[in-house]
Order: sequence, then structure tokens, then C-alpha cells
Amino acid sequence: MESKNQTAVSEFFLMGITDDLTLQPLIFSLFTSMYLITILGNVLIILTVSSDSHLQTPMYIFLSNLSFNDICLSTTIIPKMLVNIQTQDQSITYTGCLTQICFILLFCSLESCLLSAMSYDRYVAICHPLTYTTLMNSQTCGLLVLLSLIISLVNTGLLGLMVLRLSFCTDLDIPLFFCELAQVIKLACSDTLINYVLIYLATIILNGIPVSGIIFSYTQIVSSVLRISSVKGRYKAFSTCGAHLAVVSLFYGTALGVYISSSFTSSVTNTALAYVMCTLVPQMLNPFIYSLRNRDMKVALRKHISTAMCLL
Repeated sequence: MESKNQTAVSEFFLMGITDDLTLQPLIFSLFTSMYLITILGNVLIILTVSSDSHLQTPMYIFLSNLSFNDICLSTTIIPKMLVNIQTQDQSITYTGCLTQICFILLFCSLESCLLSAMSYDRYVAICHPLTYTTLMNSQTCGLLVLLSLIISLVNTGLLGLMVLRLSFCTDLDIPLFFCELAQVIKLACSDTLINYVLIYLATIILNGIPVSGIIFSYTQIVSSVLRISSVKGRYKAFSTCGAHLAVVSLFYGTALGVYISSSFTSSVTNTALAYVMCTLVPQMLNPFIYSLRNRDMKVALRKHISTAMCLL
């Protein structure tokens, strides 16, 4: 097959979830609803945290950063997909595809780092409550967010720039609804060994280290909680971690589902649906998880919704 230099590649083609034209209106409506719910839910979390003095703590500051990150990730993927469905045009420019890859890498990496930082916050709060305000002050919180951003930017820059060295074949169909790094690399005609090595290293570092940190944190948390004699005290301690643990399970569980799906099925539709569960569903559900499982958030949300209704 004749190869082309990457400068000659003008566009890729996103194959979407299905090529059945009768299902396109349904898919368009579904993803429009998902996007609106994601935006509204996460914006509500950000506004609630920023306007309520009782929520100006590290846990909720991390949560508002996570919500902003979820908005950005969904905005990177869904609008382009909706435009393609509406115009019946599956193309995306080479520059647009590379840009989408970089933003997805950035926001997915940042999500992983933020979840790890949030687990450290819960570990300090439960295992070292007397020194919590000293260890988790605003400066420490800001440094953890900044460190997460720097790590994510370095990972994005390294993996994104390595795509520029690739030349591509004439087959430029991506079997997804967005430009995903591994799927784009599969289309390359040039040697991709370095790219795959970097992907595996980045996956191990950016997922292995945060997951190890989360596991360590919750191991220490469980050990500390079990030493509490009061049943009410145990429940209160566990309840402060319930929402975060649910979000972590959703994020990494769906990521594991994508890996299993891509390894054991050749169905384009099944693979695409797995990526929907990984890249879009957690971002939509996170606000509901924190709203429903966190008492302080529920109280603050009720107060702000009541205020908004009175103003109307």
C-alpha cells in the first residue's frame, strides 16, 4: 500500500458508532442530552462550591477542578461528533484530529491525577485529622492541582509530538466518533514502535502511580476507620469517602472495560460504545454522585436552588 508523508494528509474520517442512517437522529438526540446534562451538572457544582463559604475546603476545591476538567473533556469530543452527524460529514482535518488527541490526553491525564490528589486529601482528613488543616492548606491544595496539570501537559506534549513523526497510509478511517491516539497510530505506515513504547510507559506511570496511591490511601483509611469504636463514627468517616470512591470506581472501571472490549471484540459498535462509557458517562454522572452521596453538597445545592427559584 502506498504511503503518504503526514504533510500530505489533509483529513481523517470518523466512522462514529454506527453507519445506520435511521439511528443517526436518535444518536444525535442522545448525545446532545448527555452533553447538556454534563455541562449543567458540572457548572452547578462549580457555582455551588465557589459561592458557598462552607465548601471552601480542599476536597471541594479539588471537586470544582474535576468538574471543570469534565466539562472540557466532554466539549473536546461531543460537539464535533454532533456536527458530523448533523452534516453527514465524517471528516476531521489532520490538525483538528491532532488537536483533539492532545486535549483528550490532557484532560484524561488530569482526571487521573486529580482523583489521586483527592484520595490523598481523604487520607489526611481521616488518618491525620489533627494536622489536616496544616497538611492540606490552600497552598498545598494549589500545588497539587498545579503538579497534576504539569504532569498532564508533559505527557500530552510528549505523546502528541510523537504523532507528528508518523506518515499515514491511504486508509484514514478511524473506527470511533473521535480521534483516539492508539487508533490513529494504527493507521500509520511508518514505524510506530517508539509510539507504542511511550504509550505503555505513560499508561503505567499515569495510571499505575495514581491507582497505587489511591489503593494505599484507602488501605490506610479502612485501617483507621476500623479502629473507631463508635458505629456512628465509622459511618461518618466512610461517608466522607463514598462519593470519591464511587467516582474512582466509575473512571477506572470504564477504562478497564475499554481495554477488555478492544482486546476481545472486533465489533466497531461495541468498541465505540465502550469508549462512550469511558470518556463521556463518568463526566456526566460525577456531579450526581457527589450531589447524592455528600450531605454538605446536598444542603448547599438545595439552598442555591431555593434561592434561584425565589428570584424567578
